[in-house]
Amino acid sequence: MEVCAARAPGKIILAGEHAVVHGSAAVAAAIDLYTRCSLCLMPLADDEAAATLELDLKDPGLAFSWPCGRLREVLLTDEAAGAREARPCSPDRLASIARLLEEHEIPEAKIWLSAGLSAFLFLYTSILGCRPGKVTVSSDLPMGSGLGSSAAFCVSMSGVLLTAAGVVTAVGGISGEGMGWELVGKDDLELVNRWAFQGEKIIHGKPSGIDNAVSTFGSMIKFKKGELTNLKSSNPVKMLITDTRVGRNTKALVAGVSERASRHSDAMASVFNAVNSISEEVSSIVELAANDEIAITSKEEKLAELMEMNQGLLQCMGVSHSSIETVLRTTLKFNLVSKLTGAGGGGCVLTLIPTMLSNLVLEKVIAELESHSFRCFKVEVGGQGLQVCQGGCSYFNGDVV
Repeated sequence: MEVCAARAPGKIILAGEHAVVHGSAAVAAAIDLYTRCSLCLMPLADDEAAATLELDLKDPGLAFSWPCGRLREVLLTDEAAGAREARPCSPDRLASIARLLEEHEIPEAKIWLSAGLSAFLFLYTSILGCRPGKVTVSSDLPMGSGLGSSAAFCVSMSGVLLTAAGVVTAVGGISGEGMGWELVGKDDLELVNRWAFQGEKIIHGKPSGIDNAVSTFGSMIKFKKGELTNLKSSNPVKMLITDTRVGRNTKALVAGVSERASRHSDAMASVFNAVNSISEEVSSIVELAANDEIAITSKEEKLAELMEMNQGLLQCMGVSHSSIETVLRTTLKFNLVSKLTGAGGGGCVLTLIPTMLSNLVLEKVIAELESHSFRCFKVEVGGQGLQVCQGGCSYFNGDVV
């Protein structure tokens, strides 16, 4: 039995959401909340009828299995077509995968899982063919909250499958967690990113590719008009993420901003230009080296001011929400600055945690936010991207693999 695992981080938008659709720059960053995938490849059984592909989703508490013979029959494939080149999922293949999913009675309340299951079956069978195995997935990321959960799923899944295929290998040099996580070389990361993007296309239709890029490569990325620029953060940036637990319709929010821009073209053009300036300045600030407490505090104060301005402009775009405003008022009582991240209309809110803030004050902030039934995560921004564990990983999120 061959065992390997991979984990990939979620992401936040530090500056520029919505305005990026209209040509402004935006800044995205990895956070240290991860989705983890483990894979146990089973030996080819003498009894082919007993060979299965299993998927165990820990967080929703659901498990799925497909006989390998059935996969071959429906997908008309046995061996992988070659893992070294990422290929899109054809409409015919997607229709075949849909037939496989119809054979499972997915609960109505979990119907949103279908796109993720389709991405899983496409990635697995494209990279490993119809080999028997068991994949286990768990995540720190709330789903559908703008933290890149689907991208982290596709990146970690692509990473573990390509590792099992022998195409991606670890280069060592990481993790202080004692769990055997290792980094992956740049060329291998590029391949993982291309496969993950194909998975994202199954889930979202026309993704920008930004979420999977941040999850794959980590750190921070500035993006503008389709061009990505890697940013190197010289000092740790810590954030409190508040999940309002309010669902939102991203497409409707994006459309609403566009409609407002068509009604008030000059005013909204000024808003988008201001957001562009904020994103450019955020990009410069995060790369500045700060070597003492005074310099670090100055850097954090500038970043806080820019976040505050960005939030005001997002309110001008009409994408705030009463739950977001509750977070803003609550954190402001403690002289902390917050802004929404992602689409708005609910979802998640970022609060900058200054280096000099006491843990006592932070715990009071969290307690008050949680009293509104919000959920809080303390994160470090701009960390590592995809990491893998080969052979020696005996534990996976508390479970023996």
